[in-house]
Amino acid sequence: MRAVYATDLSAAIEAAMGTETCLECLERYGIGTFDLVTVTSPNVTAGMPGSDVSRRTRAALDRQRGLLEAEGFEVQTHVVRGTPHRRINGLAERVDADLVIVGSRGQSPLERRLIGSTAKNVARSTVRPLLVQRIVEREDDHEVANEHLFERVLYATDFSENAERAFDQFDRLQTATKEAMLVHVTPPARRAESDAVSDAGERLAALADDLQNRGIETQTQVREGVATEEILAAEAEFEPTTILLGTRGRSPMRRLLLGSVSEDVTARANANVLLVPPRAVR
Repeated sequence: MRAVYATDLSAAIEAAMGTETCLECLERYGIGTFDLVTVTSPNVTAGMPGSDVSRRTRAALDRQRGLLEAEGFEVQTHVVRGTPHRRINGLAERVDADLVIVGSRGQSPLERRLIGSTAKNVARSTVRPLLVQRIVEREDDHEVANEHLFERVLYATDFSENAERAFDQFDRLQTATKEAMLVHVTPPARRAESDAVSDAGERLAALADDLQNRGIETQTQVREGVATEEILAAEAEFEPTTILLGTRGRSPMRRLLLGSVSEDVTARANANVLLVPPRAVR
């Protein structure tokens, strides 16, 4: 399997690539080949007199390539110019990637995390599963928020077709995941509808049985309230290493856009987020 790994050549991304446990998790997911891509500004002219932008970019990219190759991965490198999310997603489609990885840095470990503009735009337009990896900024260093990327997975579902597509990710996650929490949020207006809550509980239980049979210790919750807030509350209780969500397209005539719940959770969660877009219409 193949992953497009987006890098801005920063120390933060290098910290993630240098974390052996993270790379082992990606290997368990099935990744054997990386397409390491960095996107330069179209306004930067590498050929200007005295400019060594191209040389420095290539040297930094080769250094990061070495980190991945040292762990046994096959690596292809790409230096492209243009709008980052378009070039990253375009490469993912061109090489038929199974996963796209982007890093997201919080402003402070004590403040709510904010998804970066590149990660946000990639998420809004991706047609491939996307892992948004949290990288924590310390005073003079960086570290990943969760080394064991897929050890504890919080899966939130509204039982839609694309939520089911996101659940299929457990086919790849099962060798890396030890525990899972399955969550469905019932809107406040349906609080009195006990039949709806009971049905949701039964559907979650069926999914839990599936995961238990794969050797994943699983628990379920039917929560009541606003979806984003309840998913984040479940995160605070369960402390997952990754939140698994399906996204929704808003228009069949345009490139798929991230749904509001998925976008809010991705922006505010402390955990990594694995987003699964609707199946592309070819």
